[in-house]
Amino acid sequence: METVVLPEDQKIFSMQELKGRGLSQYKISKLVNMGKLIKLNKSYFENVNYCGEESDFYYVEAYAPKGVICLLSAASYYNLTTYIPDAVDVAIPRKAKMSTIPDWPPMKVHYYTNDRHDIGVITVKEGKNEFQIYNIEKTVVDIVYYRENVGIEETKEILITYLRKNNRNLNRLIKYAELMKCEKVMRQYLEVLV
Repeated sequence: METVVLPEDQKIFSMQELKGRGLSQYKISKLVNMGKLIKLNKSYFENVNYCGEESDFYYVEAYAPKGVICLLSAASYYNLTTYIPDAVDVAIPRKAKMSTIPDWPPMKVHYYTNDRHDIGVITVKEGKNEFQIYNIEKTVVDIVYYRENVGIEETKEILITYLRKNNRNLNRLIKYAELMKCEKVMRQYLEVLV
């Protein structure tokens, strides 16, 4: 078998991507047997020779193809909290299924209605790696909406940190709060904190 060189700047490959690079099922299996790829599930593989910045977020697409980084994981990504989540918070549509929840990285799945799931999603590209995450305003609105599960102190810290940001967008924040049916609570928080 001729030498197959996978780019060292990409952590996760889909079966489709590998086949698009001209690799047959047989060659992919050989790369797994040689220890160059780790099979995550039937559709995704991890590149053992990856040399870039590590992020648990890169694995989300492999296990939850419609998954979006949310809640405390998103708040942590935006430096809104000092709390470090012990699992990656992932939102998936209520009717979606995850084939397997991995042992590593640990993932905490949150089922969102389609309306809540589809609003405020952005794609972050880091080199050849990418993941979907809610924008900062949608993250703050979700934190306020789920404040009982997130924790009142964490919610307060996240809101205060957000309000200190120069690039905050209060109009977008209120618009999302209206769409997510928590405008009243959001306005109460803002009155106290602003």
